[in-house]
Amino acid sequence: MPIEIKELHIKINVDDSGKTTKGKRTGTDEVVAICVEQVMELLKLQKER
Repeated sequence: MPIEIKELHIKINVDDSGKTTKGKRTGTDEVVAICVEQVMELLKLQKER
């Protein structure tokens, strides 16, 4: 029996002390990229069913 998730709550705390680097991903960008990658993988798996 498949499990359906209807709501997903994500809470994060970001400490942005003004330090940025050019050409490199910041911590927040990296987290967003990982989340997007995982969501895309889940959508791909869902289409295969």
